Amino acid sequence: MRNVRWIRDVARARSAFLRGATGLGLALTLSAFGSPTVAHANLAEWPPWWPQLLGAQITVIEQRLLPLRSPYADVNSLKPGGAEEVSHTYGLYLGSQVTANLQAYLDVEMARGAGINNATGVAGYTNGDVIRQGTIDLGQDPYIARAFLRYLIPLSPETEIVPRDLDHLPGQEAVRRVEIKLGTLAATDDFDLNRYANSTRTQFMNWSLFNDTAWDFAADTRGYSNGIMLAWITPRWTVRLGSYQMPTRANGNILDKDLLRARGDNLEVTLRPNALGTVVRLLAYANHGRMGVYRAALDRARTSGTTPSITLDERPGRVKYGFGLNVEQPLADGGETGAFLRLGWNDGQTETFAFTEVDGHVSAGVQVNGVHWGRPEDQVGIGVALHWLSPDHRAYLAAGGSGFELGDGRLTYGVEGIFELYYRLQIFRYAQLSPDFQYIQHPGYNRDRGPASLFSLRVHLSY
Repeated sequence: MRNVRWIRDVARARSAFLRGATGLGLALTLSAFGSPTVAHANLAEWPPWWPQLLGAQITVIEQRLLPLRSPYADVNSLKPGGAEEVSHTYGLYLGSQVTANLQAYLDVEMARGAGINNATGVAGYTNGDVIRQGTIDLGQDPYIARAFLRYLIPLSPETEIVPRDLDHLPGQEAVRRVEIKLGTLAATDDFDLNRYANSTRTQFMNWSLFNDTAWDFAADTRGYSNGIMLAWITPRWTVRLGSYQMPTRANGNILDKDLLRARGDNLEVTLRPNALGTVVRLLAYANHGRMGVYRAALDRARTSGTTPSITLDERPGRVKYGFGLNVEQPLADGGETGAFLRLGWNDGQTETFAFTEVDGHVSAGVQVNGVHWGRPEDQVGIGVALHWLSPDHRAYLAAGGSGFELGDGRLTYGVEGIFELYYRLQIFRYAQLSPDFQYIQHPGYNRDRGPASLFSLRVHLSY
């Protein structure tokens, strides 16, 4: 009965979105799933910069964690009795062609409900559609997720057709170009992309399978920041540079204005080396912020005879750096069936500040298209991931220290292993239903806890 109720709520929310769009004088022409167009009776009379409705989405995820072994627990431990939570997110996405080369975008989102254990207890968290709220009360009202300008400098006369997307106006763009984005956005919009493992709303739900979790990308609690991104784009290679504000404290929702000592710098090179569709991305990043050092926190605790606290050692201007490798490989079905691989590493000396408590990452998996069983719009995803910690980070947790996600009071260290399987069923043109199963070995890197098994059901509506 609970599933019936929240599916009914989704249908009502969908109707509300459509009524809101009509109230703005817009009519949606749904030409294909995920590719809406905006029509109006007198569209030709509107100036070219008039905002377009690029899309809207609703995602509802119900998750159930089964009871697990837990001989002891602390503030951030997965609860032994299991849990059940429902999250639901809403989004409205607008774009404007201000001039021939300048575009403007505005995204309004709303996140409600909650995640299992308030997004704590595991490094590879199970629901990427919930914010890392923890003890931070962000409220459940609508908020501006993105508000940015995108400027293009053509470098060649040849062009390519660019389809409509939630943050991308349709049209034609030079195949060789410089792209500049400035404003409120997300580093994950442009870095560490992967065709087969990149969206929690349509693909894998676990954090470790849609991003490199060892990349502690600069962001506020919801995953957004203010920044600038520069890209040099060609058909065979792309170079991206991005710099974004860091939060004032770990998992904080207030961004630091001291840009000389608080920012996340990212460099990524994307290579397309052959005609097989292989894409290789090489990432390097350096975060500057008011971070603590695990070794210093341990030394302070030993001297004072207290439990280590990373926040007591926080100092401005400290640096955390890391590297990542990201590969996508189409295999069949026009690229709809393919494989992915990610490797990530960071120095593990300074505290995790923005994403999740991982110092080493490896993940791999496949996406298989349903054409093989007569369902060409369906997808199956299978993925595995391994996480590990630096010696200093694990010693900090073993001594009773806590981060914003992990802290069992003590630790019998083990590599955290994650398996996820989902089936994405296309119900009709605008809706998908995805049952999902996740299995986590040594949640929170603790051999004394778990394993954890979790079942999910996701409904995604998109215009």
